[in-house]
Amino acid sequence: MLADIWIVLIPVYILAGLVFLLLVLNLLARVKGGRYVRPLAQGLMKLPWIGKQMQKASRASLERQNPELASAVAKLERSGATRDPMRAQQALSRLSAAERQAYIEAAGQQGEAPEPLNRAQRRAAEKLKKQRR
Repeated sequence: MLADIWIVLIPVYILAGLVFLLLVLNLLARVKGGRYVRPLAQGLMKLPWIGKQMQKASRASLERQNPELASAVAKLERSGATRDPMRAQQALSRLSAAERQAYIEAAGQQGEAPEPLNRAQRRAAEKLKKQRR
């Protein structure tokens, strides 16, 4: 009879474990701006179903917060800019002014701004930096 109770409670243990995992992730997300959650999230992104769901949620959140940036990211992903720097520069030149501005601001905040290839692009980047100040 005691063994039957343990078997019946297996779903409860699984749910309790998931709730505990979510609480730990929530706590880690609040410590130092999510510094300790990023490696866990990157590991979870490698899992097929979870990765797709996390990307979908990230895109939806980005579209609500900054539609121009979401549009720019979608265009850059479609053009293959994540794999080739030359394609990235070509794709950046095809963005609208608002999309380009939103992308450069977001990339600047993350420290991942694309390196300008020629003098005109470097001057334009310096001009944007001066305007932000």
